[in-house]
Formats: sequence, structure tokens, C-alpha cells
Amino acid sequence: MHITIHRTYHDEGTNGLLTIGSHSDPLCYTIELPWRNNEVNRSCIPEGTYVLKRRYSHKFRWHLHLADVPGRSYILIHPANHAQSELKGCIAPVLMLTGPGTGERSHRASQKLMSALLNAIESKETILLTVTSVKSKL
Repeated sequence: MHITIHRTYHDEGTNGLLTIGSHSDPLCYTIELPWRNNEVNRSCIPEGTYVLKRRYSHKFRWHLHLADVPGRSYILIHPANHAQSELKGCIAPVLMLTGPGTGERSHRASQKLMSALLNAIESKETILLTVTSVKSKL
């Protein structure tokens, strides 16, 4: 399975549109920190393709972990509505964008994403995430 985040960059944060599959069906939006040269805890991650793994923690319950991000560790996809105050390099799905790096209904968007990936996760299918940029602003 392949999912893609189509990013737009802003000084205050990074917004994205998350799509699933070859038909690029939109599932939700994403928010991240602004691009700051991949600085730990201050920047979104570099564009590229990453393997997603399911992970459990007491704080986020079931969520996703991006494997082998250059120069980074524990990059997760988990709920958050404000990148600057709630993220340290991770990616948060949201149902609605409210500004650069901000959104709403992140818990619902996270549930929607996990449900969409459930069959692939349970069958141990490799799930790839490609992060890329777009020219139009989200």
C-alpha cells in the first residue's frame, strides 16, 4: 500500500494533503512544523519515501512510526491540532486546516487513517509513505 503527503511550506508550519493509493483519493490533511533544515524537534522531516509501522504507546495508543528518517528518530503520525505547540517533528492528520501548521479534529482524522490502513497492517503488507511538495498553497 502506498500513501502520499502533498506538502506546502509556510513560515509558521507545513500543511499537507494525505492521499491513499494510485488513484490519489484524498483522506485527510496533515500539519507539521515548518522546514528548518531537518533540525531535531524544530523541523518537519525531509521529503522522501518511508516505511510505516504500527506502534503503540500509552500516550497515543495505536499510531504510526516512520522508519529510517535521516538524522531523526521516533517520527510518528499521531493526533495534534497545532504543530508549533504539539509536535517535535512528527506528522499530525487533521480533518480541516485552519492555518499554517494548524488544524481541527485530529483524533478523528487519526482514526480515519488507521481504519484505512487496517487491512494492510493486519496482513503485514508493506506500507510506504511518500512525502512530496506541491506548488499550490494548502
